[in-house]
Amino acid sequence: MQTAINNILEQIESVVLGKPHECRLALACLLAQGHLLIEDLPGMGKTTLAHALANTLGLSYQRTQFTSDLLPADIIGISIFNRETNSFELHKGPIFSQVVLADEINRASPKTQSALLEAMAEQQVSIDGETYPLPTPFFVIATQNPLFHAGTYPLPESQLDRFMMRISLGFPDVAAEKKILLSNSNSQASRTKTTPQAITVDELASIQAHIQQIQVADNVIDYIIALCQITRGQINSANQHEINCKPLSPRAGKALLAAAKAWAFINNRDFVLPDDVQAVFTAVCQHRIELTAQNYNDSQSPLCAQIIQCVDVLTPLQS
Repeated sequence: MQTAINNILEQIESVVLGKPHECRLALACLLAQGHLLIEDLPGMGKTTLAHALANTLGLSYQRTQFTSDLLPADIIGISIFNRETNSFELHKGPIFSQVVLADEINRASPKTQSALLEAMAEQQVSIDGETYPLPTPFFVIATQNPLFHAGTYPLPESQLDRFMMRISLGFPDVAAEKKILLSNSNSQASRTKTTPQAITVDELASIQAHIQQIQVADNVIDYIIALCQITRGQINSANQHEINCKPLSPRAGKALLAAAKAWAFINNRDFVLPDDVQAVFTAVCQHRIELTAQNYNDSQSPLCAQIIQCVDVLTPLQS
């Protein structure tokens, strides 16, 4: 399994240059059976990362460009009457794919955004009173522009909470940007480079099942609970008055645990350390506790770092 993970990361990092940590976070999110939100400026490689993940995992893939005039039926599908059979037939939308890329999701209206809620939470959609299951595995990868850009609609809390992680790629370093410019200056083919499939669907399902069985010690569970409690004001500390954030729900705690298991697996361990929780904490929790526009270049939220530091002092753990 570890060889497959290394192959996947190698393929993704050959396309998304200079962002190994972000690539690992994105892969951990998908292995933990979550959904991924990628926020950054246009042209930073958000869609490229989504393409690379889908191609490398060998899953069926559909991309939908979200615009202000996009309707819910354009995503989930619609029933159309067939005169020959004298019955309604379902014309499935792009949501019926294993990997769905919702490109620039915050350019669509809140009504259209809400069409993804049932699919992301329950892996099914309801059309004209009928419920239809979605394929397995099912991943939503959404990209969004910073909220200060014109023509954007902020995602509501209920929609943000459906995403296990939110990441930002940020600007590449000089060496990576030089490679990007050189590779894109030669031909159109280089700009549309695809990654070969590195894993089968059955192997992916086996890895996901294995990740769910990764061992977690009681003190790590207590650590995750303490992190959630500090955001709710349920733990008294000298620094508590400085922490002003939205509280983390039990669903956020479950997402944090699942992501930490996937991160431990990527690092070739069958048990979770507090360091694994800290490694994924910002990606899992930042969009849940900070609902205002963020600096898209920040790789570490100051508020998330403050919460981690505060809980470390309250509940010191042994690795």
